Amino acid sequence: MKKRYPRTLSSGANNTVIALSDAEAGKLFAGDTRSDIGSEAEKMRFANGINGLVVRFQRLDILNEDTEMLVMERLYPMDFRAYEFEKRELWLDIFEDELTALHRAGFVHRDLRRPSDMPGERFDNIFLTPTGFRLIDVGISALHSKVGERLFKRFVEQEMAELALFKTFVLSR
Repeated sequence: MKKRYPRTLSSGANNTVIALSDAEAGKLFAGDTRSDIGSEAEKMRFANGINGLVVRFQRLDILNEDTEMLVMERLYPMDFRAYEFEKRELWLDIFEDELTALHRAGFVHRDLRRPSDMPGERFDNIFLTPTGFRLIDVGISALHSKVGERLFKRFVEQEMAELALFKTFVLSR
């Protein structure tokens, strides 16, 4: 069983996210998490330099002797079903524009839609916030400069297919 931390917000396949304050959350990297805190921080900073779609990186820190932490802004997701169809359409248009800007700059999220064998909701990594849709968890994201043209293009095509599914999901509810 996975270790339970005080103030846990969520737990994924490799990491747990905890509340640090009303404004900050920490993604924990304890022991061998099979993910790289430095790579994740680099991708988050890169995306943050393009637009505000990806959760804001704050800093790298240490929780305790065996746990490192990526500190980011704390988001408070809202339920899109509480808002009119027209507002959802507008938020989706903005989301697509911001995602496309990230792609043009060389960043692809790669995890809009969870694989069918992963626990959680289909679109767990997309939050509706007071400022619109936002992305969390850049663990498997990719930078064009690191993966090359062909692989990056494949990732973008897959992400755009996932975006189409997300739009259908949001607008049909």
